[in-house]
Amino acid sequence: MSILKKYEFILEGLDCANCANKIQNKLAENSNYKNVVVNFNTLKLSFESELEEVKEEIEKVVKSLEPEVEVIDLHDKNENHEHHNDHDEKEHDHHKHHDHNHCDDKEHSHCSYNHDEHKHKENKKHDKKKNKKAKKKNANLIRLICGIILMVIALSGILPEKINLVVIVFAYIIMLYRTSKNALKLLKQKVIDENFLITISCIGAFIIGEQFEGLMVIALYEIGKILEEKAINNTRKSIASLMDIRPEYANLKHGNHEHRVNPNEVNINDIIVVKQGEKVPLDGIVVSGNANLNTASLTGESTLREVKENDKVLSGSINEKGLIEIKVTEKYENSTVSKILELVENATDKKAKTETFVNKASRIYTPIVLSLAALVGILLPIFTDITYTESIYRALIFLVVSCPCAIVISVPLSYFSGIGKASKEGILVKGSNYLDAIKDIKYIALDKTGTLTKGKFEVEKIKVYDEKYTEDQILEYAAFAESFSNHPLAVAVLEKYGKVVNKDSITDFEEIAGKGLSYKLDNLIIKVGNNDLVNCEEEKEIGTIIYVKIDENVIGCLILNDTIKPEAKDVIGNLNKLGISTMMFTGDNLEVAKKVATEIGIKEVKAEMLPTDKYNEIEKVIKNKISGNVAFVGDGINDSPVLALADVGISMGGIGASSAIEASDIVIMTDNLKKIEQAINISKETNKIIKQNLVFAIGIKVMVLILTVLGLSQMWMAVFADVGVTLITILNTLRILKRK
Repeated sequence: MSILKKYEFILEGLDCANCANKIQNKLAENSNYKNVVVNFNTLKLSFESELEEVKEEIEKVVKSLEPEVEVIDLHDKNENHEHHNDHDEKEHDHHKHHDHNHCDDKEHSHCSYNHDEHKHKENKKHDKKKNKKAKKKNANLIRLICGIILMVIALSGILPEKINLVVIVFAYIIMLYRTSKNALKLLKQKVIDENFLITISCIGAFIIGEQFEGLMVIALYEIGKILEEKAINNTRKSIASLMDIRPEYANLKHGNHEHRVNPNEVNINDIIVVKQGEKVPLDGIVVSGNANLNTASLTGESTLREVKENDKVLSGSINEKGLIEIKVTEKYENSTVSKILELVENATDKKAKTETFVNKASRIYTPIVLSLAALVGILLPIFTDITYTESIYRALIFLVVSCPCAIVISVPLSYFSGIGKASKEGILVKGSNYLDAIKDIKYIALDKTGTLTKGKFEVEKIKVYDEKYTEDQILEYAAFAESFSNHPLAVAVLEKYGKVVNKDSITDFEEIAGKGLSYKLDNLIIKVGNNDLVNCEEEKEIGTIIYVKIDENVIGCLILNDTIKPEAKDVIGNLNKLGISTMMFTGDNLEVAKKVATEIGIKEVKAEMLPTDKYNEIEKVIKNKISGNVAFVGDGINDSPVLALADVGISMGGIGASSAIEASDIVIMTDNLKKIEQAINISKETNKIIKQNLVFAIGIKVMVLILTVLGLSQMWMAVFADVGVTLITILNTLRILKRK
């Protein structure tokens, strides 16, 4: 059985959302291509195929539908981008006082100025295409200006009638050149798009004696398309600037020397230097120095984070003050920055129901309006006293209104803006469908430890049940077990113990899911965990209890307590006000769970749960829900199955945790519960903008169609209903990004 290979291309120059849908639908018809997605927001075409060579065929299909679009292999594009960065960085370093002889050392050959010939050729080819496109744009603009000048001269009436007609014809030829050329190319492929509709409308207007109307239509259409492309590109740039966290270089240390290199060239365990004002390029551990890091681009939080030796740091942070040396723990492709950028860039590949519906509706919208245009042109003179010239004029207006661009563009751009805005706030949404789903949450279950509480436990008390042992010994036995775990409870026990654990004396270590830990020490079987593990009389103290059992004797316990997050009560109160049923699911004991729930306002509590219990309970809630979506909020590590099962899985404090990113639909990059409210608000705002755009676009088009049937509209109104409305909906979409 052949293996499916994933392909990704950039469709450079694609400025029409409806055309993006046509390309997607055309490629999807071919059985060789699976899971075809054309992402209009990122201009990315992705699909899977068993074929080895696909670019030539893809180019043929794309060119047949959009002649001016260039198909660029995403791999080649990234290589060219890196090539540019390498070149710029090395040029910059050339002016610094580096020891150039050092670069001759084979051991450090990565810092030489060697330029790969293939990359150079690809780079030149890419630049040539870019220049060609820029020239074509300039030529189109000059052509449009010349056409408008001729139109103004003709409108002024200063020329004799016959010469004026010649000027009008020339104005038509000049301004309709690009549109008619594209229309003819597509007509050969049996495809009708807005180029064809505009061409027919303008030629029809000329034939029935409405020459100036026809010129006005093409002039307004061309101007509108230029403004539309600019507005779309500005929206993309605005979103890109929100996520401007990609590091441009890394200061790689070799002995006493530093060399500026591309982050992709740095390996695990290499040492990098981050100076004041620079971005942290890769994840790692501080091995020297201290600094104040701005993590706002990752978490949305403005408070600076102080880091020192042995602290973990994440790529994308900015060093506001200080100087640190970092030992790299992840290659660039696995770094936090890379994961975040990949998530955000690919998020709108997963389309929401609204987007899918609009795409399907747009396919039947144009044929319906074209059919109505034919009926208007043929039937109006039969049933009314208007002439065929008037009915054809009205039918031509229908043709201009029949392009669904305003409807199709506004929806994906709105979701793209919403996801970009959320990412700026430290909320990573993995798809348009999940952004859409957040607003409909009606049930939300939250894990307790690390979600509603800080997850920062403290050992408040140690109780001795067997007089042969002391508190220190009980603590030591517990610390020996917890030294193998990174759970918040383990951290608290080890902090209380305060010594280095010698693991060499420990054998037969075993972790028992949902219960605790077991190991052997000097032939003694020691168990450390909850009551299910040791099976003793329940401790009456309120708190999280860790029992210590040697062989068959429970010798004592540790009582730990956690602190409720300060914002928890307000957030739960606000969620309840929104009509969302809040629940707590926890593995902790019932008394502790009830105490926390009462304090913050959660009425339904499920305690002493194993991961499987949480899974089964969420399954019940989903099965019995009346309406809306079910969300689960957890830490993304132990709760992966539940996060995956819920309609919306939300993981908290997901910085750098690959398990959190993989398991959940939404990753909140901090431990702040208010981000859940923020996510809901961004989802609602995005949905509101989408509804406004759809109502406005459809409303204007329907109004112009009705006015046209009644003979109360003109062609310029139809152009406004097409490109004018598109521009307004794009500008309205930008409000999502500016929302506070």
